[in-house]
Amino acid sequence: MFSSKFLPFPSNPTLPFSLSPHTHLFNPSLLPQNPLPSPNIPFKSLRLLPPKPLLSSPSGDQSNTASAPASLPKNQSSETQETQEAQEAISEFLQQSGLSAADSDLISSNSPRYLAMLVDGVKELDELSLWDSWKSEGKESVAGDVGFKKKVFYMAKEKGDNGKVAFLESVGLSLSSAMNVARYLSAETLHCLIHRVKCMKEMLFCGSNDGGLIGKNARRMMMFLSITIDEEVQQTLSFFEKIEARRGGLETLGSNNASFRYLIESFPRLLLLSVESRMKPMVEFLKNIGVPRERMINVILLFPPIIFYNIEVIKRRVLAFKEVAAMDKDVGKVLVKYPWILSTSIQDNYKEVLSFFNLEKVPTVSVHRAIKSWPHLLGCSTNKLKLMVEQFDELGVRNKKLGLVIAKSPQLLLRKPREFLQVISYLEHLGLDKETIGRIIGRCPEIFATSIEKTLKRKIEFLTGIGVLRAHLPRVIKKYPELLVSDVDRTLLPRVTYLMTLGLTGKDIAFMVRRFSPLLGYSIEEVLRPKVEFLVNTMERPITDVVDYPRYFSYSLEKKIKPRFWVLRGRNVECSLKDMLGKNDEEFAAEYLGAGSMPVPSSPGHQ
Repeated sequence: MFSSKFLPFPSNPTLPFSLSPHTHLFNPSLLPQNPLPSPNIPFKSLRLLPPKPLLSSPSGDQSNTASAPASLPKNQSSETQETQEAQEAISEFLQQSGLSAADSDLISSNSPRYLAMLVDGVKELDELSLWDSWKSEGKESVAGDVGFKKKVFYMAKEKGDNGKVAFLESVGLSLSSAMNVARYLSAETLHCLIHRVKCMKEMLFCGSNDGGLIGKNARRMMMFLSITIDEEVQQTLSFFEKIEARRGGLETLGSNNASFRYLIESFPRLLLLSVESRMKPMVEFLKNIGVPRERMINVILLFPPIIFYNIEVIKRRVLAFKEVAAMDKDVGKVLVKYPWILSTSIQDNYKEVLSFFNLEKVPTVSVHRAIKSWPHLLGCSTNKLKLMVEQFDELGVRNKKLGLVIAKSPQLLLRKPREFLQVISYLEHLGLDKETIGRIIGRCPEIFATSIEKTLKRKIEFLTGIGVLRAHLPRVIKKYPELLVSDVDRTLLPRVTYLMTLGLTGKDIAFMVRRFSPLLGYSIEEVLRPKVEFLVNTMERPITDVVDYPRYFSYSLEKKIKPRFWVLRGRNVECSLKDMLGKNDEEFAAEYLGAGSMPVPSSPGHQ
């Protein structure tokens, strides 16, 4: 049970207000949709009354809003009556601070644990008959026969927080957190506090819940951090650790209600910052460099210390990454992904990373592309980067070639050498030699960032499932390594199904894939269907012709297939698809035109 004598809030001198007592400050949208319970604060269960409706305007008679008793059911319990009176007492107390009756009602109806604390305090003093002792302690005299509602009013006044605890609980903080933050804000008025919270929510928490993406990025940022960090990043890590220890973990970081609470609990100094001179200039600058308004919260939650930066400091640190971003707006995109680029430790490591790749003779433009795509690289020490660069070097991937690889798949630099070697070992097990693997990594480096079990093995099972023999896999992969990172359900299977609807057998398709594996990479609507229709309807050839020459689908319909077909049709020449398309222009002209070059005739439709 709580008592005022056990809660030593700092006394706060009454500050004058220039506001009308009917000024509306509190926005109902500030309330959490699902207030988070505080398991650490026990209190007697009370049936709380629903919040009273806010009046649409300050006009009219509002003076009796809090004091007028609501109509109660006939069998209303005395406990519910006490709750009603306690809510009205808190509302009247808040109105003395300059809040409107409607705003005061809303706060008092959404701070149940604060209300319970006051009620318990009143009952404790009643049980011990200690109300008269207040006079001897220099407190306002309260006669023992004063009504319950008045006692709650005096108890709220005696707490000394001037309504801040009730307000902070009403916007989502637990009672214990609200009490701690209120102590920190003892010199602030309730009106100023409400104004700052309202502005902060409107400016920074305007986006919808992100489904846990911010939390996932927070984990990724921590996972790839291997450098000595500064105090600001350390504060951010402590912030992450506190959230991870709570129910739901970091996945709750993108929830507007929970994240606001966590942010204020860990950084109460935020509520002391000026809206006009600190928050608004920062938000405007972030917007100008390409941070979408709905993504402001990503930057703030992943790096809270940014709010305390002077705007000139932010501008100077952003300028350091000017070469990374091709355009000013690109800086904002990088910042949303990795706001730690504004920390001193990451800025220092950025210079180290550039120097390291310069020694490796990797083009700086490639390094910048890698950082822009995957800025988490900047949290990795050059010693760890060196381990992966050495693995690339053993496969013949170095200098400019390494630059192309990291520009396309920068996340490879963050892989553990053991995981990278496991992929190489798996490909060798399939029959590929290291020279071929080196060429594959230059063409499709994404393969080496995938899971063997979840990705690579599944693609191999698909290929063998459609009839490709294991002995033919090296040829298939070498010709089209992108098969290993193609989606089975959305890409590979639909194309195989389409070919079968044309009348081709599973054996035909397996034969075609073995001879020309890029076949499964072509779009049905943009490539396969138009060329099939021309083959069957215009050229009047059987679909089985493509079984012997699946490379037919690789040639341009307008630039090669149609022109050569009309040349042969005009000369009444018949030949296989391979003879028609497999020769270069000079060979084709010499074979079928008796000339050194081939004119490109118009199709009959254009003659």
